[in-house]
This record gives sequence, structure tokens and C-alpha cells, in this order.
Amino acid sequence: MNNSPIGVFDSGLGGLNVLKELIVELPNEKYIYLGDTKRFPYGQKSTESIIEIVKENIEFLIQKGVKIVVIACGTATSQALDVVKNLYDIPIIGIIEPTVLNLRERIEESNNMIGVIATKGTIRSCAWEKKISEYMPNAEIISEAAPLLATMAEEGWTNNKVAEYTVKEYMKIFKNVDKLILGCTHYPLFKELMQKELPHKTEIVDTGVELAKYLKKKISGYDLETSNTEIGGYEIYLTDVNEEFANSATGILSDYIDISQINKVEL
Repeated sequence: MNNSPIGVFDSGLGGLNVLKELIVELPNEKYIYLGDTKRFPYGQKSTESIIEIVKENIEFLIQKGVKIVVIACGTATSQALDVVKNLYDIPIIGIIEPTVLNLRERIEESNNMIGVIATKGTIRSCAWEKKISEYMPNAEIISEAAPLLATMAEEGWTNNKVAEYTVKEYMKIFKNVDKLILGCTHYPLFKELMQKELPHKTEIVDTGVELAKYLKKKISGYDLETSNTEIGGYEIYLTDVNEEFANSATGILSDYIDISQINKVEL
């Protein structure tokens, strides 16, 4: 048993979609969330820059006494996870492998055309393609970068005419996929718009949901589950605080977040 918090970080508010799912699956755990809003977006930064940023974020969370670090960011997972896992003594989990492992359990031989939509950095790394091919070698993969969506999500542009048109354009390549992986944690905010543009049979795969289910199964294996029987709660830290983040966080977490409840940190 370990009652220390679970650390979660992302470049902005996208990781709150992961935090929300973690709270559903592991409600008695405590969480510390770091949103690196000052350095958003990660998607167009170099791999070297991403690795240094991820190290700083992990070290902040370690200073806060976390027992596990969840990289709730597709770009950071794809470009830095393999490096940082070898640098620190605590478990570090990204969004890619848990999603692919869960997907493998429910995919059929005749239902194996998989789409991946993510940031430019993630698509450039080919991390999703490599992991899918490792575990599902017969899968056909279609990948596409969607660089506008994360920025639109941070601005709260998730359900207007601009969002509808942008999503419509991005979905054109995925009309025939059986499953569409949302490879950036901001993208679940556009899930309803995406579903309108895709055939009913297409399953949209939310990496936050998949990661949370995976961690629920694995946390006892790490011998790190909490003995707490109460709702654990969370703290939010940002590298740059603004009212829009608080408003968006309220919507994502279905819990009123006042800007005064958000802690500002320098990294």
C-alpha cells in the first residue's frame, strides 16, 4: 500500500481528460496535475526540447512526492518516454502502450484498419505505428497530423462552426477505419464532432479511458495502491494561469474550478 499521490502532466488542459478517467477508475487515489501551459504546444518542438521539458515536469512531480508519473500527452509519450523511464526510480507510464494493449484484446482479424490522429511531433515519431505493428502485426494503419485541434481546445473552440469545419476536414482520411485512436489528449473534446463525420461502426478510442483501465489493473502489481477509503481528490498546478483554463477544467472535470484553486509554478 502507498498513499502518496499519482502525478499526471500534460502541456495544457488535454491531460485533464486523462485525470478525469483516472478518477473514475481509481477514485480513492490522490492526484497532482501539472499543466505546462507556459510551454504549450509541445507538438512542434524538437525531440531534444521535449525530453528536457518532460524531465523538468517529472522532477517537479517527484518533488511533490508522487508514487507514479502518468505522461498524459501523446507528444511527450512518443518522444521522451523511453528516455525518462531509464532515468528515474518510480514507474512512468505513457498513453501509447496501454491503449494498444487494450485495443489488442478487442480487435478482430476482419476489423483491423486503425486510424491515428495526433500532433505533428507524434506522427513524425511513428511511435503509434511501431507499437501497433509490434502487438497487432496484421493491422492496417492510417495516420494523420491534426496540428490545429490542440490549440483550438486550449482556446475553448470545441463546439463552434470553426471546430465543425476543421474536424470535418481532418476526418476525411478516416472514413474507412474501424477504430480511430485519439493520439493527443486534447482531442476527446472534439469526439462528438468526429463521430458525426464517421460511420457509425467506427470506434473512437479515447487514450485517457484506455490508460485509466490499464493502470487500474496494473497498480496492484506495482504494490502502490492506496489504502484510503475516501475520495482522494486532486491538486492542479500550472506554469501559466489563466481564467480560460479554469473554465475549461470545470467543464472537463464536472467540478467547479476557481482560478484561485490553481497553483502557479515556475519550471
